[in-house]
Amino acid sequence: MIIKTAEFVCSSPDYRDCPESMLKEFAFIGRSNVGKSSLINMLVNNRKLAKTSSSPGKTQLINHFLINNSWYIVDLPGFGYARVSKTTRYKWGKMLSIYLTKRETLACIFVLIDSRHKPQRIDLEFMSWLAEKNVPFCMVFTKTDKLSKAELIKKPPCLKHGTNCPLLLPVRLFLVPDEMIFCLLLMELTKSKFSY
Repeated sequence: MIIKTAEFVCSSPDYRDCPESMLKEFAFIGRSNVGKSSLINMLVNNRKLAKTSSSPGKTQLINHFLINNSWYIVDLPGFGYARVSKTTRYKWGKMLSIYLTKRETLACIFVLIDSRHKPQRIDLEFMSWLAEKNVPFCMVFTKTDKLSKAELIKKPPCLKHGTNCPLLLPVRLFLVPDEMIFCLLLMELTKSKFSY
């Protein structure tokens, strides 16, 4: 599949404000500053679609992007950002929890993790929570361009240490940039359910 069109649709503070559509949604989430917006822009070949920032916490709403008029990419707020009030963090957490468990058109969550480091405790806790709620997800390791060729050929730091995460569901792992992530993302579009 070739992406011909990718357009911003809306930013929503609540899942009930999201587009009223039966089109599938593929959401991207991760700790603040892990490269969500950059990855989305790379996938759709448009550097300006999702707003990027060197400052963590830029994404604060549920952002929908319509792809080829047939499915959505959803950019979710990052988690683990400490430079906001507890009230704001609670609000974001509640918004994400409801979206991830109630959104019927959500097909898959791509959990982004910095490949230079092993998954942090907050990453593991979040993925365990997804598994407990039976929310389908894939782990995507970003910032591989910051690793040396030797590290990529061997085992990147993110995989070397292991996850030690008691997940209830099998998890798919991807390293980015890698064309496989795009192919597998598109492959999921042909399925009515995310199967394990």
